[in-house]
Order: sequence, then C-alpha cells, then structure tokens
Amino acid sequence: MPSGSSSDQCATPVLDLLSTLGWAIVDTPEANVHATSPDGGVHVGWLPEDPAAWKRNIVWHVRVLPAGGDAWVQEFGLHTPSEAVAGFLAALVTHSSC
Repeated sequence: MPSGSSSDQCATPVLDLLSTLGWAIVDTPEANVHATSPDGGVHVGWLPEDPAAWKRNIVWHVRVLPAGGDAWVQEFGLHTPSEAVAGFLAALVTHSSC
C-alpha cells in the first residue's frame, strides 16, 4: 500500500485510540484486526484483507450493540481517512451509553 497520506488505509490512528481506551485488539492471520470495547457493546473491524468487505468497498466495520436498543452498523469505505474513523469512534464512546 502507498504510504504518506492519511487515506492510505493505515489503521494506526484508530488502533492507537482503541488501545488507549482499553479495548481488546486481536490481529488475524490474514492481517485483519478486530477490536471490542471493554463492555462488549462495540466491535470494530479493520478488514484490509477481507474479500467480502472489499466487494462492498469497505475497510472499516463498526457494530454497536446498545444495552437498551437495536444493534446498528456503520461502515467506512476504502478512501475514508483513518483519522475520520478515529474521530467517529471517539465521539461514539464519549457520547454514547453503549
């Protein structure tokens, strides 16, 4: 992958944030990364090597399982800067009861 731009699919901004927040982060042998919030209410997948994700033109998959509501999903495309995904997640955990 090319380097040097914020949209080069570098997961570092997101993974650094989630690590700081105490999320469980697991790398798969295929080079995908999955993270789960401490309460289990939010799951984040970074899926650069997932054929199903690429078919849908996504690389980030966020699944929220609120305690008192319906589950919902937000996906981010191949060209979404990781800094934008990190900002979304920071707002989600700051302003959510999930």
